[in-house]
Amino acid sequence: MTSVKFVRLSSSYFWYFAILGLIIPFLPIFLDAKSFSSIEIGEILAIITATKIIGPTFWAFAADKSGKQLAIIRSGALLALLSFSLLFWLNGYWPVVFCLAIFSLFWTAVLPQLEVLTLNSIRRSAKIYARIRLWGSIGFIFLAVIAGDLIERYSADAFTYLGVTVLAGLFLSSMKLSPAKKIKNRVQQLEKISDKIFNRSFIFFFLAGLMLQMSFGPYYGFFALYLRELAYPGFAVGIFITISVLAEILIFIYASIFFRYFRLKTLLAISILLTSLRWFMTGSFADVIWVLVLVQCIHALSFGLYHSVSIQFIHQHFNDDQQNRGQAIYIGGVYGLGGAIGAYIAGIVWQGGQGSELAYNLAASAAFIGFLLVLFMQDRQQVNISR
Repeated sequence: MTSVKFVRLSSSYFWYFAILGLIIPFLPIFLDAKSFSSIEIGEILAIITATKIIGPTFWAFAADKSGKQLAIIRSGALLALLSFSLLFWLNGYWPVVFCLAIFSLFWTAVLPQLEVLTLNSIRRSAKIYARIRLWGSIGFIFLAVIAGDLIERYSADAFTYLGVTVLAGLFLSSMKLSPAKKIKNRVQQLEKISDKIFNRSFIFFFLAGLMLQMSFGPYYGFFALYLRELAYPGFAVGIFITISVLAEILIFIYASIFFRYFRLKTLLAISILLTSLRWFMTGSFADVIWVLVLVQCIHALSFGLYHSVSIQFIHQHFNDDQQNRGQAIYIGGVYGLGGAIGAYIAGIVWQGGQGSELAYNLAASAAFIGFLLVLFMQDRQQVNISR
C-alpha cells in the first residue's frame, strides 16, 4: 500500500470521527442555547439515532446494487455538509429537527462504504487497518478539545462553524480517494444475503454486539453528570474522556499483536467481558480516582479492540458484493439500535442520579450477557496481519 493512499484514507477517518468529537459532547449545549427544553433535546437525539438504524442499510444497498461505492461516499459527505449548513439560519424546533435528521441520514452513507473501501485497499490487513482507523480517534480528540474552548469563548454559534469546517474537510478528503479495484459500470445482480445473516455465528455476533452497545447507555448519556455528582471538578470530564480515547489509539496501533496470538472469537469475548467489569467498577468505585483511570483505559478493549475485530469478522463473513450491506447491518443494528435501547433504559433508571449505581450494574449485566453469547460463535476466523 502506498503512503499516499494511506494518508488519504487516514484523512477521511480523521474528518469523519472529528464530527463525532463535536456532536457527542456539544450538540446538547447547542440545542440548549436555542432554548429547547430537555424533552425536546432528547427527542432530537432520538431522531438522529433512528436515522443511524435506517440510513446505513439504505446506502449500503445502493452501493452494492450500483457498484458506485466511492460516488456514494462523496455524495453523502457533500449532502451532509449542505444540510448541516442550514443550521446557520434555522431556529425553530421542527426546522432544526428536519435539518439534523437529514444531515445524519446523509452522513451515515459514508462510514460503511469507507470501511469496505479501506479493507479492500489494504488487502484486508488488520495491522494497516488499525493504523488507519486510529486517525479517527485522533480526530475525535482534536475536535472535542478545541470545540469546548471555542464554544465557551465565542458562544454556541461556534458549533455550527466548526461542524461546517469539519464536514468540508470530509468532503474534500473523499474527493482524493480512489477505488480499491475497477468497478464495472453496470447494475449488478446482488447475491442473496439472508443465508449469511441467519448464520449461527453471525446471529450470536450480532446479539453480543447489541448487548455491548446497550451497556454503553449510562456512559454515553450520563457520564459527565455522574462525575459532577461525585464532586469531580468540571475539567475532569475532558481528562477522563481523553484517557479513554488515548487508550483506544494505542490499541489501534498495537492491535496486530493481539491478532497474531488470538482468534477473533477469543478477542471478542475478552473485550466484552472486561467491559462488563468496567461498568461494575464504574458504578461502584468511580469515587476512587485511580480506579476510574483504570476503567477508562479499558475503553481500549471496549471500543478499540472490539471494533477492529468486528470489522475483520464482517469482512470475512460476507462475500464481496455483500460487504456494504453487511457493514450497514452491523453499524445500523448494533450501534444504532443497541445504542438507542441502552440510552432509553439508562434514562428511565437514572432518576436524577439516584439510580446511577443500578444503571451501571444493569450495563455490566448486559455486557456479561454479550460475553456469554460470543461463546456460542463458531471459532474458525483467521486474521490477516500482513503489512
